[in-house]
Amino acid sequence: MAIFLTKESRVLVQGMTGGEGMKHTRRMLAAGTHVVGGVNPRKAGQTVDFDDRVVPVFGSVADGMRATGADVTVVFVPPAFAKAAVAEAVDASIGLAVVITEGIPVHDSVAFTSYAKKKGTRLVGPNCPGLITPGQSNAGIIPADITRSGRVGLVSKSGTLTYQLMYELRDVGFSTCVGIGGDPVVGTTHIDCLAAFQDDPDTELIVLIGEIGGDAEERAAAYIREHVTKPVVGYIAGFTAPEGRTMGHAGAIVSGSAGTAQAKKAALEAVGVKVGNTPTETARLVLAQLDTVREDTARDAPQA
Repeated sequence: MAIFLTKESRVLVQGMTGGEGMKHTRRMLAAGTHVVGGVNPRKAGQTVDFDDRVVPVFGSVADGMRATGADVTVVFVPPAFAKAAVAEAVDASIGLAVVITEGIPVHDSVAFTSYAKKKGTRLVGPNCPGLITPGQSNAGIIPADITRSGRVGLVSKSGTLTYQLMYELRDVGFSTCVGIGGDPVVGTTHIDCLAAFQDDPDTELIVLIGEIGGDAEERAAAYIREHVTKPVVGYIAGFTAPEGRTMGHAGAIVSGSAGTAQAKKAALEAVGVKVGNTPTETARLVLAQLDTVREDTARDAPQA
């Protein structure tokens, strides 16, 4: 099982013929992703040869969906064109849009995330690494060879910390890893992923990675208290950030005690989440929690 992305997902790439689109389409194909087409109005009707795969280029998302049955699009277009690209995908009723592009104006992100929600398209990003269901499909730029399939679900604001936790826990493996992005406005939140992992029967434990700024982690803690029964392990990036300094992502703005790493850690720990002080310590907490879960399962299992 997985959330949002499976081996049946059929993926379009908007901006596939650009430099980044070409590079990452090749990597997605190598990971087993079913990339069924690219989108570029100026190159409609052409094909692109990716080693042993020939991928057609369509003039629009709607054309690509009609021809291939695509239900996912990955957006690699420049920031100035991202709003129009997402709106095109939403208007075509795509199920999932993964917006990798960074540097999108916040007012554009507000417009297209709201539009996607209104029309029923799940949007991941912007300014995110995408998501991966190891061994099944990879939509975005997450390295596919640093982990394997398993029973841990991961949701993260940070791309690089997504990769690090995937590698640290490579022997355990993941159901799905979702990089939601760290901009002030994103389409899919920690809470959305927590809800999906809670409902996924093959996810045993959830890892939540946050960072300083905003109140997303505090809101996630409130949701965990009311709705999540599976164990959650967390990590907050920014414990050593200078007080009052804006760091990293545009969303990492700290005001007073609100948005600090310590405040976020306290909120999560108050609802039973184990929070590591470093990524490596977080990985150790995951392993310990998994041992506890499996011991409890074995103890509760009917005796033969």
